[in-house]
Amino acid sequence: MSQYLTLTEFRAITTMPWGDVDDLEIAAPGWIVNQVIVVSGLIDGRLRKRYAAPFEVPIPDIVRSWAARIVTLRAYLRRGVDARDAQFQVILDDATRAEAEIKEAADSKDGLFELPIRQDWPTSGGIARGGPLGYSEASPYTWTTVQADTAADE
Repeated sequence: MSQYLTLTEFRAITTMPWGDVDDLEIAAPGWIVNQVIVVSGLIDGRLRKRYAAPFEVPIPDIVRSWAARIVTLRAYLRRGVDARDAQFQVILDDATRAEAEIKEAADSKDGLFELPIRQDWPTSGGIARGGPLGYSEASPYTWTTVQADTAADE
């Protein structure tokens, strides 16, 4: 069972005011941490096929961000919020974007997030750090010589 944020880390990352986080923790002790555990499990479930989930310390910042953004929405819903409030719509959109990013990381062929790939399945398609994938000739006109040589070999 993974837990990507402690209560202190959640308090530091979330957009929810610290006083509201503390009030929620007083009203329902352990609720926020339990939500972090649940969301961490959901993240692991999505990313386990390609990436080395559950992630070990140091946990990638993007994973911590996803967990905080999703739990922030749940915390606002638990605390109670007016759904017509413009700020709540921003929080809802942010959590929805976080879930879409998780889905994109899990389903993407090329992968847009740099997360540790699984070592037991080297063809998992995750991103591995590497050099640039570019090619350059010695001069801007050399390509014509290379093209002529390639055509002559065919």
